[in-house]
Amino acid sequence: QVQLVESGGGSVQPGGSLRLSCAASGSIFSINVMGWYRQAPGKERELVATIRSGGTTNYADSVKGRFTISRDNDKNTVYLRMNSLKSEDTAVYYCNVDTYYGAHYWGQGTQVTVSS
Repeated sequence: QVQLVESGGGSVQPGGSLRLSCAASGSIFSINVMGWYRQAPGKERELVATIRSGGTTNYADSVKGRFTISRDNDKNTVYLRMNSLKSEDTAVYYCNVDTYYGAHYWGQGTQVTVSS
């Protein structure tokens, strides 16, 4: 089992920045991919960014050049730095972990609101 605790959401004006954090505990030795997804009201949950244990990253086209995912393996934490935020980035952001054994774990979600 892997437990995930997210932090760092909030409200920001368009063009602003936020950094999300997600700390993993439990069976951390089994973690392969860490990532962030988001779900806006009335929409399906979508991929934002992922980072593999070796550091390879993947981003949704909508956030490329604005968001940066990083990972501190010593702290078992994944970060999402979000710059140049837009109103369409408003959503609940969820941390996700995939293990080497095929299990998937989700955080509780953190709200990000971009509004003037």
